[in-house]
Amino acid sequence: MKVVILCGGKGTRLREETEIKPKPMVKIGGKPILWHIMKIYSHYGFREFILCLGYKGEIIKEYFYNYNILNNDFTIDLGSGGIELHNGEDVGRWKITMVDTGIDAMTGARVKRIEKYIDSDTFLLTYGDGVTDLNIRETVAFHRRHGKIGTVTGVFPPSRYGELAIQEDEVISFSEKPKEYKTSINGGFFVFNKRIFEYLGEEESCILERGPLEKLAKDRELKVFHHRGFWQCMDTYRDYKYLNELWRKKNPPWKVWDRKGKEAS
Repeated sequence: MKVVILCGGKGTRLREETEIKPKPMVKIGGKPILWHIMKIYSHYGFREFILCLGYKGEIIKEYFYNYNILNNDFTIDLGSGGIELHNGEDVGRWKITMVDTGIDAMTGARVKRIEKYIDSDTFLLTYGDGVTDLNIRETVAFHRRHGKIGTVTGVFPPSRYGELAIQEDEVISFSEKPKEYKTSINGGFFVFNKRIFEYLGEEESCILERGPLEKLAKDRELKVFHHRGFWQCMDTYRDYKYLNELWRKKNPPWKVWDRKGKEAS
């Protein structure tokens, strides 16, 4: 089962970092957030990735093409050109297909343009800027049970704003930054049947979250998998600082691949 990751956006709200690199390459603890996302999927046994590239996609290509020498100590024999890697990181089974889906294409168009690389009835899809402790296997099992075209993960992130309960013009209660939203929001981490491609178009203006998912919901073909655990996107510089702060602490919530008691792949 392939994992499709949307990596083509310009990340304009994180301009401090994305002036020189695409948002999926912005680092948490010295590694691109894209690497963290792939480690989450890999932990649950999903190691074949399709990256939908766009803005500064060549940086992502160069990173993975040179991955071994960038992430390991190595010895090079300048005479023969041979390279010996030391302390090798265990990502040898990752298979990554990188597809240029256009500079200005919207999310739906990017997904449509990788259709020919999907060779199974079901595939996974997520954005290149969010991390979670979601159990991917449980999400896939839920999707298989209900038999609809799509599953979206509904998450309940902490609210950033004070919440007012108002009766006419009188405040009857005030809650400073409630612990979580009362209703879930789209956390990405989708599971789709290949029939989703019938709802998508290759025109650059095709936005997955608008027409296609709206029509899928209208057709009663979209289910939600509720996740009340950790989820955080990196949409702003504030998010970037927060995720790096969590990484510096012991056991960041999304580091499921290196946690005692968690099921390994």
